[in-house]
Formats: sequence, structure tokens, C-alpha cells
Amino acid sequence: MREDMDVVFHGADVVDGTGVARFRADVGIMSGRIAVIDADGEDGLSGQRDVDADGLVLSPGFIDMHAHSDLALLSDPEHLAKVSQGCTLEVLGQDGLSYAPVDDDGMSQLWEQLAAWNGRPTIDTSWRTVGQYLDRLDLGCAVNAAYLLPHGTIRLAVMGWQDRPPNDSELDRMRELVARGMRDGALGMSAGLSYPPGMFADTDELVALCEVVAQFGGYFSPHQRSYGAGALEGYAEMIEIGRRSGCPVHLAHATMNFEVNRGRASELLDLVDAASDVDVTMDTYPYLPGATSLAALLPSWSMAAGPQRCRERLADPVSRERIRYELDVAGTDGAHGVPVDWRGIEISGVVRPEHQHLVGRSVAEAAAGVAPSQFYLDLLLAEDFGTSCIMHVGHEDNVREIMRHRVHMGGSDGLLVGDRPHPRAWGTFPRYLGRYARDEKVLSLEECVMHLTSRPAARLGLPDRGLIREGMVADVVLFDPETVADTATFEQPRQVARGIPYVMVNGRLAVDQGRRTEVLAGRSVRRRGD
Repeated sequence: MREDMDVVFHGADVVDGTGVARFRADVGIMSGRIAVIDADGEDGLSGQRDVDADGLVLSPGFIDMHAHSDLALLSDPEHLAKVSQGCTLEVLGQDGLSYAPVDDDGMSQLWEQLAAWNGRPTIDTSWRTVGQYLDRLDLGCAVNAAYLLPHGTIRLAVMGWQDRPPNDSELDRMRELVARGMRDGALGMSAGLSYPPGMFADTDELVALCEVVAQFGGYFSPHQRSYGAGALEGYAEMIEIGRRSGCPVHLAHATMNFEVNRGRASELLDLVDAASDVDVTMDTYPYLPGATSLAALLPSWSMAAGPQRCRERLADPVSRERIRYELDVAGTDGAHGVPVDWRGIEISGVVRPEHQHLVGRSVAEAAAGVAPSQFYLDLLLAEDFGTSCIMHVGHEDNVREIMRHRVHMGGSDGLLVGDRPHPRAWGTFPRYLGRYARDEKVLSLEECVMHLTSRPAARLGLPDRGLIREGMVADVVLFDPETVADTATFEQPRQVARGIPYVMVNGRLAVDQGRRTEVLAGRSVRRRGD
């Protein structure tokens, strides 16, 4: 009889993250690590806490490859949205925009620009470097967090809102910031190429920065230029950046959306498969609609020189009509090159109380007799660009085909703020396990867990996470394979998952018998080595 464990899960069906068939075992946790996996029951494990896991699946904790919890981890200690669905590690700094590295002016500008993504919580924002931000996380947070250097934030620090290529001095400065951020512990670099100011970058600029990322063993995770018209060309450009720079590429929320891409998932997958000389992976969320800030639909030229210049353009009749024409007829680069169908753009969060009645309504419906694009521009100004939206643009056949692919991983892309945020922030992982693995059998349970655990850990370069093996970090989830399900809906998005009674972060129970504990065992997960 061994009685030296901190926690023992007895009689669990272990799905270890490798994709092999589940097996029954007692699993002992000690000092934050998986200490013993007893598949034959001969060790007689016992611990300070013994958990009856009969009928439950023990798997590695789920890794959210695309999260927007950059401020939420600091402002919301409970962080129930992610902890309750078994997420034990999130990758932050996504879509080329986050809060480090910055100077005082940059922090102020990003605080306003990203309000529709992250809100404006009351927290200390005195950090300026990537290392300082990660140090803040190390004081204790709900789950572990890795960080990607946000290209748009770096470009803003060096070039402001200018729509032009960098000169040699500016490019050198950006490369220095990338190198410093990688030394501070970032795992790679993200880009947001349909958001200003990152959208002003050309391919050569991104190649030059990715060369630095590659020198440090990191990867490039781009939100590419278009997920509508030109989607395949955008993906091809990202893969070419990987080829030229030698940097691995992870395609963020790799969807094929809008009517122009219905049934075309196979073309994206063929492009990935043909790139045998580039290390390419991708993540997706298991839903059809997307979500972002309402201002993201604007054409890039309207945002050149910054938000204040954009306000002036929206107030100028000539510029406003040009913007409306591009939104309604030509298709803006911000709206992925297709004319906006205002019936599919749902207002999900507002800043001002007098606009609360608009939440849950499409722009077309909310316009109430006014031209939708006219109403849209007026709302942006009235809300100071703080409105968030849900875009109903996806296709079920594309979602299913992409999630089956050999390099696919799970990512929520979940925005946690707003009156009615996208339910993917609360439901991504149980939806994969319940709807798509158990009910629809798009993936086997073992395959599904691999997509959510070991495959992401390998992409992140974390050899001691993502598997149920002795010596690995004890980020683990115990769930009921018969009942696990997402309960969050578009009408009621902040609903906890069903069928996940235990979640352990770094060897400590963050969810115990279905209840959130006070444990804050999450820490930053940093790049290793020089």
C-alpha cells in the first residue's frame, strides 16, 4: 500500500492524449506531477485525497490554442468560463494585438482599441515588457498561460498607425522587440492582418520578423488577411512566410467562411498537405459564427493614422460614402472582401447604457428604417468603437472537415466581455467532446482528446504537458463521457459545462466535485532556453 500521494484518482478510464485506446488505471498525483499510473491495481495507491473515478475519463487538461483572456486572468480570479470546461492552459497575445510590449502611450491606445475584446477592467496595468506581464501572471491565476508576441502591438510601438512599409531602422527596431520578447519567454508571434495597424504590413516585413522568431524556436500564428474572398490566397501567403523565414506556422481559427467558401474546406486542407517543406498546424472552434469588434469591418485605409483620423473620416461626407460603398458593394478588407450582409452581423456587446436594447439584434434589424451601413457608422462613433459583434458566416460541412485533419487543434477564440458574448468562450471543449466526438462521431473520443491536449503541447514546445504519463505536470481533467456537454447558447452564453466534475491545474484541484475552488495554481508557461 502506497499512501504518499497528494491525490489519487481510482479506477479512471485513462485517455492519455496519444490517441490510443483508453485503459483503466489508478493515477497518483504528488508535488504537482503525475507520479504513478497503476494500470493493474497492484500498487495499492492511497493519498491525502482519494477520488472515485469509476465511469469517468481522466485526460490531460485542455489547451486553448487561441484565447483572449489577456486581462480576464488578472481581473477575474474565478475565471469560470475556462476552468469549468477543463481548460488548464491558454495561449494569449492573439490576433496581433495585446498589451505587451508597450510604452505608456501604447498602453493607453490599446486599452481603448481592444475594449470590445477585453473590456476595461479595473486592474493595475503598470507592466510594460513581456517579462513583466508574465511576472504578473506568476502571482497566481486560474489557469496556466503562454504568450505570443503581438505583431500589431510591436508595429504600433515603432511606427504608430502608418500605412507603409518600415524603413531599415524601423524594421531593426521591431526585430529587437521580437528578440527581447522571445527572451522574456514568449512562445512565438501572432499577427492580425485584418486589424490595424498589423494589416498595413507586407509579406517581407512579416518574413523578417518571423526569422527572429524562428531563431528562438518559436512559431508564427497569424490571423490572416481574409477568411472570405481571398481566403486561400491569404493562407498561401502565411505558408509562404513560413517557407521563406524557416518559422513554423500555426493558422489561427482556420475557417473557410462566407458564402464564397461554402464546401471549400478541402482546398484549404490540400494547401496545408502540399506544404511538406513547412511545419504547418491550425486551430478551430466548433461553431459556425465568428465574433470580433464591430469596427473590424471597416476598410484598412479608413484606420490609417489611427482612431482619431478614422473618426474624422466617418464625419466627412465624402469619406463616409466611400466607406459605405465598400461595405455594401465592393467588400472591404476588414470585412474579408465580401459585401456585408447586415442581417448576419449581430450586436453582442455595447459600451453605453442607452444602446443596451440593441444587444442580440442584427445591424439590419437595429437600423429600423435607416440604411444599415449608415446606422453602423453612427453606432461606431456613438460607442467610440467599443461595440462587439457576432458574425453568422460559417458552414457546418467546412467545420467538420477541418476538425478531422491530422494537424488540427482546438481553440476557443473566446471573447469574455460583452452583454451576450459568443458561447464558444464557455463551451468549446465540452462541445468537441460531447457533440462532435460522442454524438456525431466526427472524431473518436481518443482522437478528440489528442486534438485538445498533446498536439497543442507539441506545437507549443512543452514536453512535460499534454499527456497522462508519469513525470508530466498534473494538468488533468476528469469528465463523464456520457454526459459531458456544452450548455452555453447564443441567448445564454455564460453557462458552465455539464459532466466535468474535476479539473486539476499544476497538481491542485481548481474544480472539485463540480464546484470551483479558491485555488489559483496557474502560472506563466515560458519558452525554455536562450
